[in-house]
Amino acid sequence: VQLQASGGGSVQAGGSLRLSCAVLGRTFNTLTVAWFRQAPGEERNFVAAIKLRGLSTSYSDSVKGRFTISRDNTKNTVNLQMHSLMPEDTAVYYCAASPSVILSNRHSQTAYSDWGRGTQVTVSS
Repeated sequence: VQLQASGGGSVQAGGSLRLSCAVLGRTFNTLTVAWFRQAPGEERNFVAAIKLRGLSTSYSDSVKGRFTISRDNTKNTVNLQMHSLMPEDTAVYYCAASPSVILSNRHSQTAYSDWGRGTQVTVSS
């Protein structure tokens, strides 16, 4: 699977951004797709995931209620809509995908076999 992330940028606190992850090379519906993020000097952390068959979603506590992960069937993409952005959301955001990710493992980097290049999100105060 090839993943192409886009949509990063700079925004002021309280603003919104939408990230997109284009999924190429595998039947879209078989995958779980997730977003992770990594701030400078920190570990890469789970943000959100969606199982494309069934559309169940998972979020980290830090973004729940502010971020929404969804699929766009027409474009084979997974979007991450981010609202009420805060400076602590500043990071490089990565999308990842894999088939057969069990619910309890969605937050784990090791559950995902394919990764896209990151896209920078910068939130200024």
